[in-house]
Amino acid sequence: VYIDGREGTTGLQIYERLQARDDIELLLIEEEKRKDPEERKKFLNAADLVFLCLPDAAAKEAVALLENPHTRVIDASTAHRVMPGWSYGLPELSGAHEAAIKNSARVANPGCHATGFIASVYPLTASGLLPKELPVTAFSLTGYSGGGKKMIADYENTQRSGLLGAPRQYGLTQTHKHLPEMKAVCGLSLAPVFCPVVDDYYAGMAVTVMLSNSQLKGTPSAKDIWECLAAHYEGKKLINVHPFGYEEPMIAAGTMEGKDNLKLIVNGHENQTIITALFDNLGKGASGAAVQNMNLMLGFDETAGL
Repeated sequence: VYIDGREGTTGLQIYERLQARDDIELLLIEEEKRKDPEERKKFLNAADLVFLCLPDAAAKEAVALLENPHTRVIDASTAHRVMPGWSYGLPELSGAHEAAIKNSARVANPGCHATGFIASVYPLTASGLLPKELPVTAFSLTGYSGGGKKMIADYENTQRSGLLGAPRQYGLTQTHKHLPEMKAVCGLSLAPVFCPVVDDYYAGMAVTVMLSNSQLKGTPSAKDIWECLAAHYEGKKLINVHPFGYEEPMIAAGTMEGKDNLKLIVNGHENQTIITALFDNLGKGASGAAVQNMNLMLGFDETAGL
């Protein structure tokens, strides 16, 4: 197994999950040669499976360097998530999704915000409860580690701007890079109206979808929606649905930091529902999901190393 881009946040976290395992061999490129195209090409083609933890353009370049037809790829970038020939790496969505990942040579790891949104919405569109032409609204709270090394350095700089201590909205133009997969995987006619927010804590996410029940098929209650999600994810190892309602008056976005699973929480009443996906943006939102997909592709237990 080779991690192309091991020095980045996602690559480092994948490496940490794999380095102690004795069922795989990690191929480690020399530090001074990690950007040498010929050396990278050698490692890419020597591996049974490659993780691409790179910017989009570099991920596409890495795929172009592959000549060994037996090398399988998990791309953690945005580059291939809605591309034909690539399987979407969220196996809990359906048996077909899981089978595609197991048998695929090319798997696109989901985006962090997209993971929370799709985990909440896909079962509702698949069951027919949520009409695919319905405009959907969501917001997402995330720790600053999701912004990569530069954002981490900005937040952890002792001379930083005081404004970094307050939550900050971004994606203001409604062209966030996760929107295409959120729309496509859920089969929506329209991209969701989406508001991501980064705050002054390291890791953890709370992605919340807001629904007016009267717009859904059969006018279900919040508990009906909870039952749909609970049935869909019954028996899943890394996505579970919390009992209906939440015991505390507030949900903390950093609750799942350091964990590789995702928890769905449904709140509301007869007329309105909110679904919150709680997880670690570096866990089920990135590196943990990538290792889960690797396990499925190579025939290991899907939670090995998680």
